[in-house]
Amino acid sequence: MAQELLQEELTQEQKNIKKADVGDTIEFKQGERKGRKAKVIAVRENSVIAEIGKNPNTGEPIRTVVNHKNYKKTK
Repeated sequence: MAQELLQEELTQEQKNIKKADVGDTIEFKQGERKGRKAKVIAVRENSVIAEIGKNPNTGEPIRTVVNHKNYKKTK
């Protein structure tokens, strides 16, 4: 019974989180990258993969994984 209530609460929390779509711009809400913007390249169940820049020496993209609760979508 208690597990069912806990599971239901978790499901409701997941529904309240607004996920970004591929191509959206996001802004980090906390951590060392707070306030920095990135472009979403993949969406997962609990997180997104975002490109935050390019390595100036090699030209390779710099990517990071961000939990849905740790970013907000920007226009």
